[in-house]
Amino acid sequence: RRQRQMCIRDSSAKHPLFTVEERVALLQECCKGIPNVTVESFDGLTVEFAKKRHASVMVRGLRAVTDFENEIQLAQTNHALMPGIETMFLATSIKWSYLSSTIVREAAHYGQDVSRFVPRNVERALIAKREAGEL
Repeated sequence: RRQRQMCIRDSSAKHPLFTVEERVALLQECCKGIPNVTVESFDGLTVEFAKKRHASVMVRGLRAVTDFENEIQLAQTNHALMPGIETMFLATSIKWSYLSSTIVREAAHYGQDVSRFVPRNVERALIAKREAGEL
């Protein structure tokens, strides 16, 4: 079986609700039943991380057409930087295409039930953040 690497970028440009360590732990718990998946964080360019891991393909998710513009630009730049690493796009199910972390965070902030949108461990973490006044 081929190894699947889930990577979480530590980006100072964004202001995520959860720390990198929290996001890694949440994703590790979500993937714990999948034997060939590992989760780790990195800082820098995704394509450099992929090269260090000897990856030949990066998989990127697309929610909407607007995502594609940015993602194709990144994919083409990554290919120019590292020609041996390809980018594959996976489109989300239309069932989830409207959903974003911002929408989920806003709903959780106001005490709405987000269990249909996120795994149970993420829901618990969102509730804990709200109760701590961090959401």
